[in-house]
Amino acid sequence: MTRAFHKIWLKITAIVVGAFGPVFFFGTMDATLEPARWSLDFLSWPVDGETTFEHPDTRFLTALTGGFLLGWSVMIWCLSAFVYDAAPEPVRKSVLCGLLAWFVLDSAGSIASGNASNALFNILVLLIAVGPLWRPARS
Repeated sequence: MTRAFHKIWLKITAIVVGAFGPVFFFGTMDATLEPARWSLDFLSWPVDGETTFEHPDTRFLTALTGGFLLGWSVMIWCLSAFVYDAAPEPVRKSVLCGLLAWFVLDSAGSIASGNASNALFNILVLLIAVGPLWRPARS
């Protein structure tokens, strides 16, 4: 892979990471919570309608999750846009370390909370987000 392609892929990674940020933000309000509720229901397979957003703590954690995902996404995008040209390997390694840290903790927590199916979905998200970044780019 070339450095130019890595820069493009970092933006794809940012979109993958940040895609659920707005979904979870809107999960904090009655009128717009269904996509977030459905997403959690899907990620805790099977889709059975058991997941609700009725408790205020769920909505609060959803707001935090949406904010963290969007912030992480913007950081990855900015690393691609403002830092990558000066330090391609440190940027690539930093994003990979962040993705691996997310994967391990999110998957372990999913399994510990009885939602092992999410750990399987995490594998797919990890593979898409990492894409060609697992190898250094050619100069």
